[in-house]
Amino acid sequence: MVTDVRPIRNEDDYEIALADVATLWGAASGTPEGDRLDVLATLIDVYEAKAHAMDPPDPVEAIKFRMEQQGMTRKDLEDIIGTRTRIAEVLNRKRSLSIGMIRRLHDRLGISAEVLIRPS
Repeated sequence: MVTDVRPIRNEDDYEIALADVATLWGAASGTPEGDRLDVLATLIDVYEAKAHAMDPPDPVEAIKFRMEQQGMTRKDLEDIIGTRTRIAEVLNRKRSLSIGMIRRLHDRLGISAEVLIRPS
């Protein structure tokens, strides 16, 4: 069962590594099997970060998603974004978020500032 650990370069290598992890799952730390599991998990993590990277969501989509999650209406955003007109402009992508809006959206709705500073 012990074979050489190789870099994960493509989807075939990835699938093989996942199958190996499945057989090693639960191996005791500090054993050869446990060490192999640790190395494979690290290789899989690096490969997934490169091959399956996901872009952060669009700021407007993130706001709409959080509104839906929390059952909010546009009126609920007035204290955060401003007037109904300003809210409509932001949600319709006619106005960018200001620094103040970004801070309030982050503080009150918990939306990542990294997501909010992206262009929409």
